[in-house]
Amino acid sequence: MLIFLLPVHAFLQPVPAPEENIPYLMTFGPVAETSWGDDDFSLVFFFYVPKDYDDPLYIRVFDPDVGGDHDEVNVEFNTRMKYDVYGGNGCWSEEDARSADPVGNYRSGNLLASRIFGNDPTYDNDWFTFGPFSPTQGEFSRDFDGYLFKIIVEGVSGDDGNMYRFYLSSLPDDNRAIEGANAFTYEYSFRLWNNPNNISHIYPFVDEGTTRVLQQNFDWDDDGEIRTVSVVRNSQLNTVSGEDVWVESQFQIQEEEIGTSLDFQFIKQKEPGVVRNNNVVISIQNQYGEFMPFFTAPIGGIPRYRYKIAVQKKED
Repeated sequence: MLIFLLPVHAFLQPVPAPEENIPYLMTFGPVAETSWGDDDFSLVFFFYVPKDYDDPLYIRVFDPDVGGDHDEVNVEFNTRMKYDVYGGNGCWSEEDARSADPVGNYRSGNLLASRIFGNDPTYDNDWFTFGPFSPTQGEFSRDFDGYLFKIIVEGVSGDDGNMYRFYLSSLPDDNRAIEGANAFTYEYSFRLWNNPNNISHIYPFVDEGTTRVLQQNFDWDDDGEIRTVSVVRNSQLNTVSGEDVWVESQFQIQEEEIGTSLDFQFIKQKEPGVVRNNNVVISIQNQYGEFMPFFTAPIGGIPRYRYKIAVQKKED
């Protein structure tokens, strides 16, 4: 793996980022039906900070409890959700940590902080802050040329849906971005907007050596289309899943796409068939079966299709 070329002046935005247009991350309690949209009741996100950043950092969670304004209730709120923050050796470099499934040694590294939330009005529609952490408490990676932290969110009990967001901040009580920072995951679990005019995006990065990608999505509920846009790909359709099932489709990577991000667009169907409170899970693998990271600040920027206009010489 080569060093990722992170944008020099990038600032980590809220996770999900505005460019993704995703309202919330999503994790359900472990006894929920998977047909509600969560395949494994777990989500893992990584945070990157540049090696020259030497101030304290904080991982903030918006609406970490399960109850109240934003979460999805199943009869009554009875769910407890656990948040664990990891750093240290193996936090990211452990192979199991870079999988889409919570199996094996995915809890690798040093546990830096942990907290369980139930239905707690104190944190409903508000922020909870983990930290402070020193950047060197993360795992140093030559691939990223910086330090990595990991947060794992898992349902401990119950059957309700937890909707939440993250922010990597330089302040404990406010969201102040860190220059050059970024966040990524290998399996994205998120809530879609109910408004069909809102298109959500995720941005996997195509590393050198990638020749083919396999996308897999879960519980899309046949709610419209999932399209791929790149610098050479204009709205390619992907196979979409129905309720409580996985589907997959694959395509070849073209040379111009190496070192850029892809734009997977989630386009809901229009009324009256629109699905409300739709939750979806997606992952992407390369030809070796390695999971590809989705960066919230897309590497190289949001890809734009480059139209090729052929010019023909007029015959005399």
